[in-house]
Parts: sequence; C-alpha cells; structure tokens
Amino acid sequence: MAKNTICVWFDKDAEEAAHFYAKTFPDSAVGAVIRAPGDYPDGKQGDVLVVEFTVAGVSCIGLNGGPMFKHNESFSFQISTENQEETDRYWNAIVGNGGQESDCGWCKDKWGISWQITPRVLMEAMRAGGSEAKRAFDAMMTMKKIDVAVIEAARAADG
Repeated sequence: MAKNTICVWFDKDAEEAAHFYAKTFPDSAVGAVIRAPGDYPDGKQGDVLVVEFTVAGVSCIGLNGGPMFKHNESFSFQISTENQEETDRYWNAIVGNGGQESDCGWCKDKWGISWQITPRVLMEAMRAGGSEAKRAFDAMMTMKKIDVAVIEAARAADG
C-alpha cells in the first residue's frame, strides 16, 4: 500500500467501481479485497469492506461505508488526454456505463464520482495565458465533452 492513498467512500459498490476503473484506464488495477471481520452499521461480517485499487497510477482505496456520505464535485479525478480519440474513449466509457455528462469536460460515473476528462491542448492553452487562454476558456465554457479541434482553433485564432 502506498504511503499516501486516496480513500473514496462508496455505499456498497467499491469492488465493482474498482474493476470498472481498472478496465477503463491504463496503469490501473484492483489489489486486495478486504472483507469485514465483523458486522458494522451498514454491512455484515464477510461483506466487502475495503478494496485497494489504482487509477491511472494513483493509489486509492474504496471503502464500502454505506449511504451516509454522498459524492460531490469537490473531489474529482482529472484524466489528461492526448487527442480527441482518447477523450472520447474515456468520456464514453464513464457516461455510457450509467454516468452523466456535465459541463466543461466534467462527467460523473454511475457511483457519483466526478471525472474531468481534460485534453492536454486545453491545459497548454490555459498555461499560455493572455488572449490564447481566454479564447480557449471561452470555447470550453460552451462544451460538455471537450472538442479538441475547437480548442485548437481557438488557440490559433487572432485576438
């Protein structure tokens, strides 16, 4: 287990989510599945309690803690993509598996976890600053899934 690990709270589906993430993102895997040694408020002895997993190289654990806490946009995974094909692949995997679209490259998976599917070209434009960043930002603000060609055109346009 890594020294610093992100703990993601699930109602009861941590193992299913971990397998989905491992199947969807490179450098991802499911590790140990730990079962409860006794009954607890939202589960019974033998239920999956904790799942160790990695998402795109980031160590995580999924805790099946019950319905007490809900996910919100204050936590998200940001996945950097190289092109439209990769952007589409991740976006479609998340949204197409019971998730939902949001704005500006954000979507939620079916467990309520927020994801930012962010093409590299968008972040490059933002780091460039000035009118280039403003044009790319304005274009992004009109989108759900990021359209790489539109961001590239906005970057290249004269201010």
